[in-house]
Amino acid sequence: MSTPTSATYVLRGVRPYGTDPVDVVLADGVIAAIGASGTVEVPEAVTGDVTGDVIEVRAEGHVLLPGLVDLHTHLREPGREDAETVFSGTRAAAAGGFTAVHAMANTTPTQDTAGVVEQVYRLGQEAGWVDVHPVGAVTVGLGGEKLAELGAMADSAARVRVFSDDGKCVHDPVLMRRALEYVKAFDGVVAQHAQEPRLTEGAQMNEGVVSAQIGLTGWPAVAEESIIARDVLLAEHVGSRLHVCHLSTAGSVEIIRWAKGRGIDVTAEVTPHHLVLTDDLARDYDPVFKVNPPLRTAKDVEAVRAGLADGTIDIVATDHAPHPVEDKDCEWSSAAFGMTGLETALSVVQQTMVDTGRMTWADVARVLSENPARIGRITESQGRPIAVGEPANLTLVDPSAARTIDGRSQVTASDNTPFAGMELPGRVVATFLRGRATVLDGAVVDGAVVDGAATDGKTLEGVTR
Repeated sequence: MSTPTSATYVLRGVRPYGTDPVDVVLADGVIAAIGASGTVEVPEAVTGDVTGDVIEVRAEGHVLLPGLVDLHTHLREPGREDAETVFSGTRAAAAGGFTAVHAMANTTPTQDTAGVVEQVYRLGQEAGWVDVHPVGAVTVGLGGEKLAELGAMADSAARVRVFSDDGKCVHDPVLMRRALEYVKAFDGVVAQHAQEPRLTEGAQMNEGVVSAQIGLTGWPAVAEESIIARDVLLAEHVGSRLHVCHLSTAGSVEIIRWAKGRGIDVTAEVTPHHLVLTDDLARDYDPVFKVNPPLRTAKDVEAVRAGLADGTIDIVATDHAPHPVEDKDCEWSSAAFGMTGLETALSVVQQTMVDTGRMTWADVARVLSENPARIGRITESQGRPIAVGEPANLTLVDPSAARTIDGRSQVTASDNTPFAGMELPGRVVATFLRGRATVLDGAVVDGAVVDGAATDGKTLEGVTR
């Protein structure tokens, strides 16, 4: 990964976790100083020609968070560079406030060997926008028949700790048990895409009133819930860690709540789109709303919000799934499943959880940074507290801003966002990776407003220092 630049940043008037304003100094890749707003001077050790320029960012009222971590990102490379690349996808992640992402295994070739995960890992290092942690496939080619090289991927330069056949379910209970047993040796976790295939053959959307009215094959909630129930019992039986991807139903929330009460080592995620969108959006047959698992009912949306608020659901993960235009601009039945989400995730969480009073900004840090880093076993560098001496992986957001989403203007290479035309609150104005500004968008830097600028940390066009 790129090394920190020589610039020292002084963030004036920021509110860590939404608390009282302070000044924060970032230097040499770490948080160098924190003090009452207007009182902090740049330490002598980080001034002068040796360490380079000092850049002041006036950010009164903005919320400072640990850099966001996504446990569930599809970067498509290798194989589907027409939809996304590691470079474009991680740049979109930085624009959304992320400093680390976990890249899912359903690439071409599949990330099921040490060689492929190392390729993705090195592409992330070369891009330099965020830390990229490849997710290894559970089975060879996502075929569900033979375990992939789990140990070799764990021992590779990528140090894989999360394994998933996401996009497909590990439906064979014997194979799932073996995977759970195998990853215990290196403290890994199996992240399950909970979908019983026999119950979802030909399914197009959530099974319910809307599917019956518009004539699309229904996707029953029990197809998700039955796999989760089976797998939490398997995890308990073998004493292993289980993570449930993109939980979407009220019943799934109750199963996870029961399992945690029983002491089973299970974690779960919800996507931003399942926090706000419902299956009623399918009535116009717009394929942008076709996703796996499908959008559910308003009752399910309320249940996952409650589960996130009370800690039953551990994290928000984007399931960022970019697609080229031809894969979504077609009839519903032929369209690909999936939505983009990296650049809108924080805004959706603010709208549904913070602005409604169900969560604080400290809670946002927990579900979008601290817990994902813990589950992915990357806490040595990510999800760290905002404190002196800690790595300067940080996100600065203006919660008072509002923006209308335009998929074509987003950084991701694909524009299949379900939020196009919607107004969402909050704006990421800066993202720092080990003290290097990967994004400065709308920030006031030395008296000049930087709009839409992504920087390599060395030059800021139009800004005089």
